[in-house]
Amino acid sequence: MKTNVNFIKKMTFLFILSFSMLGFAQDKKLPNVVVLATGGTIAGAGASSTGSAYTSGQVKIDAMIDAVPNIRKLANLRGEQIANVGSQDMSVKVWLDLANRINELLATKDVDGIVITHGTDTQEETAYFLTLVVKSDKPVVLTGSMRPSTALSAEGPLNLYNAVALAAHPDAKGYGVMVVMNDEIHSAHDVKKMITTPVQTFQSPQEGLIGTVIFGETLFFHKPHGLNTTKSEFSVNGIKSLPRVDILYACADSSADLVDLMVKAGAKGIIIAGVGDGNMNTATLEAVKKATKAGVPVVRASRVPIGAVLIKGEIVDEDYGTVSSDELNPQKARILLMLALLKERSREELQKLFINY
Repeated sequence: MKTNVNFIKKMTFLFILSFSMLGFAQDKKLPNVVVLATGGTIAGAGASSTGSAYTSGQVKIDAMIDAVPNIRKLANLRGEQIANVGSQDMSVKVWLDLANRINELLATKDVDGIVITHGTDTQEETAYFLTLVVKSDKPVVLTGSMRPSTALSAEGPLNLYNAVALAAHPDAKGYGVMVVMNDEIHSAHDVKKMITTPVQTFQSPQEGLIGTVIFGETLFFHKPHGLNTTKSEFSVNGIKSLPRVDILYACADSSADLVDLMVKAGAKGIIIAGVGDGNMNTATLEAVKKATKAGVPVVRASRVPIGAVLIKGEIVDEDYGTVSSDELNPQKARILLMLALLKERSREELQKLFINY
C-alpha cells in the first residue's frame, strides 16, 4: 500500500512538473500561443490619462495579458519578457534574440503561434527582419499601440486581443510575419508607419492590407508579396552580429562627403534614401560610384513612401555599380542588405534578392 501511495505521488509530481515546464494553462480545445514582449508604448505609462508624455516599457507582459478581458478564451497563453525598451532603442541583438527564441519555440509541437508586443517606431523593421529569418510557416504577429496603457481610450488591449486571435487562427499559416494594429492585418514586407501619432499610423500603401481582424474575427484578403520564412534563404542560426549598413538621406544640395565618411567609419554597405526614383545629386552619385568600385555595395531606395525604384530609370544601376531597392523603403532595404552581406555576393546577385524579397 505504501509503495502504491509513493508511486501515485511520484506520478502526480511528474504530471504537474510537465505542465509547469510547458507554461500553458491547458485547454486541449485551444491552440497554444506564446507572447514575447519587447516593451514599447503598449507597455508604457504616463502621469496623466490625457497627457501625451509617457515612458515606454513600464508594464510587464503577464500584467498586460491579465488586463485583457476574455483573451484566454482565444488560446492557451503564456508570456516571456525578451526586452523592455522603447522601439527607438531596438537593436540587432534584440532582433537576434527574438529570432532565435521564435525558431526554438515554433520548432516544437507545443506552440502554434507567436505574438510580439513592440513599440511602433521600428515595428516595421523588426517585422521585416523576422519574416526573412523565421523558419516556420506558423503565424508570427507583431502588435503595439499608439497610446500608453494609462491613456484615455488606450487601444493596446484590443490590439493584443486581435493579435492573439490571429496567431491562434487555423488559416493564418503561410502568411509570413504579420503586423496587427487598428483592426488591420499588414504583411511585414508592405507595412509602413505613415503618421506620427494617430492610431491609424500603419498602412500598406503599395500592396494593401492582407486582411482584417475585428474583435477577434479574422478575414484574409490575399497572400503577401515576396519570399519569406520557410521560403527565405536567410538564417541567423549561430550569428552574433550583422554587418554595419548605413543610410544616407538625400535632399537638395546633399553633402557628397557623407558617403566617404560612412565607408571610413566601417560601413559594409550603404542605403541611399534617394529623392524621387532613388535619385541623388551628381556629386553624391560620383561618391557612390567610388564606393561601389571599392567593394562597398550601395542600394538606391527612395524617401518617397510609395513606388518602386527603377533599375534603368534616370540612374542606370549598371553604370554606377548600384542596386535598386525595388519596393523596399530605406529601413527595410538596410535589413535585407545586412543579411545579404553575411556571405559574398555579386551586384547581380544582390539585385535579384531585392526583386525577390
